[in-house]
Amino acid sequence: MSLKPPNNPSSILGCWVINHTHQAKKVGQYIEVTGKFDVNVWYSHHDHSKTSVFSESVPYKDRIRLSYRDEQTSGQEEILVSVVQHPNCTEALISDCGEKFVIKVERELVAEVVGETKVCITVHPHQFEEEWSFKDESSSDQVDGSGPKFEERKGKDSNPF
Repeated sequence: MSLKPPNNPSSILGCWVINHTHQAKKVGQYIEVTGKFDVNVWYSHHDHSKTSVFSESVPYKDRIRLSYRDEQTSGQEEILVSVVQHPNCTEALISDCGEKFVIKVERELVAEVVGETKVCITVHPHQFEEEWSFKDESSSDQVDGSGPKFEERKGKDSNPF
């Protein structure tokens, strides 16, 4: 972004971004985030003999495309936007013409749509259960055969349970 102060700047002494506010709403297949923040630039002018702070409020509007939707919803969704990184000045330069500031600001937001959904569950009418023999369940036996040994009892009551 470029900002024009009332005086031609000689040098930039500092730049910071404050007072970030935002709100979001769903518009069609997008989440629209609108907000603003203030950019303050401390600079020298009149051949480095004076200093001033230039402030300007910068509005923004971001459109975040919803990548996947099942069907049209009831419109009762809740839109949640959280700030991962507040706007921050990454670079502040004086333009080639010497009359403006060229400011680079980065910010990061996360948007979520929360609402009701339907889930389809397939029910199988036949009960399916895999049968395992008792000998196959011996997971505590080690490969070298040094694990616990089980005696198989034959007789009238051979069921261990």
